Parts: sequence; C-alpha cells; structure tokens
Amino acid sequence: MLSAASYPCLVADVGGTNARFAWVASAGAAVRDVAVLPVHAHAGPAAAAQAYLAQLKLDLGSQYQAPRRAALAVATAVAGDRVELTNGHWSFSRQGLQQALGLDSLLVLNDFEALALSLPRLQAEQLRPWEAASAALAGVASPAVSGSLGLAQDSGSTLAVIGPGTGLGVAGVTRVRGEWVALPGEGGHMTLAPGDAFESELLAYVRRSYEHVSAERLLSGIGLPLLHGAVAAVRGEAESSPALSAALIVERGLARSDPRCEEALEVFCALLGGFAGNVALTLGARGGVFIGGGIVPRLGDWFFASRFRERFEAKGRFRSYLAGIPTALITDTLAALGGAALALDQQHD
Repeated sequence: MLSAASYPCLVADVGGTNARFAWVASAGAAVRDVAVLPVHAHAGPAAAAQAYLAQLKLDLGSQYQAPRRAALAVATAVAGDRVELTNGHWSFSRQGLQQALGLDSLLVLNDFEALALSLPRLQAEQLRPWEAASAALAGVASPAVSGSLGLAQDSGSTLAVIGPGTGLGVAGVTRVRGEWVALPGEGGHMTLAPGDAFESELLAYVRRSYEHVSAERLLSGIGLPLLHGAVAAVRGEAESSPALSAALIVERGLARSDPRCEEALEVFCALLGGFAGNVALTLGARGGVFIGGGIVPRLGDWFFASRFRERFEAKGRFRSYLAGIPTALITDTLAALGGAALALDQQHD
C-alpha cells in the first residue's frame, strides 16, 4: 500500500447534474468536508475541484495541505485517457486533470464501481435493511457492514449493488487476498424476465416497440413511463398522452390517487426483486444485495411493503439460497465517495 505521506486525498462523485467533492485526511479515515457543486456552473472537473479546494483552504487555514492523490467516480464508461459524461457537458483528459491539480496520481472510476466499493464500509445509519430477511441472519453478523445484515467478510465474500436511477446500474465487489475488488459491468442491459403471466403480457406488449427489452428499459427513470403505459394497455385502457413522467407516476402511486400509477409501482418493485435475485445468483452475492439509485429511496415504506423480497427469493430450487442473502436500501446519497476513498486506500506503489 501507499504510505501515510500519500495523504491527504481528494474524492469526487460526478454526475450529470451535480459533482460531490470530499476530503480524506488519512488512510481509512471517513470522508469529510463534503460539498456539492453544480456541474453547469463549472467548465470542467479541474475548475470545480479548484473551486472546492480554494474554499477548503479557507476553512482549514493552516491545517490545509494540497491533495497528493484523487479518485473521481463518474457517471459514464471509463476507458482510455478521454472521459466524457453521458448526461453532462464535461469532457476531460485524465492526464490533463492530474496535471492541472498537481496530483501524484489520479484514479477515475465508473460511478457504480465506486458505489460497489462503498459497500464493505457502509454503516448502519447509511442503510435500511429488509428486516424480515436480516433478522434470520442476526446470529452471523460481521464487521463487513454494521448492523444485523449478516454480511461475511472472508476471502470469498461477494456483495452486489443495483441502482434504478436515470438508468439502471449494476456492480459487485468481492474480497480477494485481503482487498476488495470491484466487479463493474453493464448488468442493467440484461434481458428482463417475467415472473408471472401478467408480466409476460407486459413484456410482450413492450416488445412490439423494442426488439430487446432489457431490465433498464422498464426499471429506471426512463423506463417507468413505458412500464406505466404497458400496464394501462394490458389492462385494456388507453395510454396517457403525453406519457406521465417518472416523478408523477411515483407521486400519484404513493398517494394512491391513480390506480394505474399504483399498479405500475407494484409491478416495478416486483420486477426489480426478480432482477435483483438474478444478479445475486449470477455473482454469487451471498454477502448481500444493496439497492441504490434515486428512485427506490423515494418509495420509502411502500418499497418494504412491496413484493420485492418475495420475488427476490422466488427462484424455485434455489429459494433457500436466496432466502439466506440479506437485502438493504442504501439511504446515503454520498456513499460513492466512501467507495472512491477505499479505492485510494487500496492503491499500491
């Protein structure tokens, strides 16, 4: 590992709308001095980071030291030197950013890779577990994650995270030779599977417009309006014109003021549970499956009263395998910063 002289460090979680910056004073330390900067207000990550550091220098005074290293989590695929945000105007060179900030090194991670790396360090106050599933495992709790989630931390441990937001992110993290290694991927584009006859009708209806119905096609901010329209159509009703936004579907469904919005949310949670179970089986994520993203936290108690967990476990002969895997909602919107910090802690010379 790198020495104590390689700290302090800068970490950031960059999305299309906001960039969250934080400070890591030493190895293993919690992130601190978090600031949220609007992406549109800065020309690029260098300008935003410099603005953050200038304010931090004022706040810390004589205790301030320039960062030696940095890790950025970005909402886009990361390959090569050039990085372009999927839903933002920032485009930058990794090498150029490192030079502009005077860093010894710069790590650039996919946002879900960072979120996956945050899982081993999540504390109880950052999570809301599915109590019925966690209670059965209270006797095997370990320090991998605080609380009674029962997450194992041996060398074979694997954890998974899925996040319905604008799109649908999927990633994992596994313990290898004493370190946590992220398993990034594009699992949100796996083919979505129905769990009953009604869902089969829904997917058949959607396939009239889309040759491939991925999980993201319905289980995301861009997919929820399509799911709502499909539910209405299969029920023999006219689709809304124009289509309702995801935010409005959530609002009306939670208020129980619109039966079709309510049913769309019910189907959303059920399909998400089946998909999460598939991810757990694929990765062997016996340490736990976590739900991130921006949609599910807004559902609150509705989510925990839904069919999510029922469908998570509904895998025939492997029901008992899934029943032993805890699930929890990530309630902390800053969790990815902790994953970026872990990436820095594990960086080698």
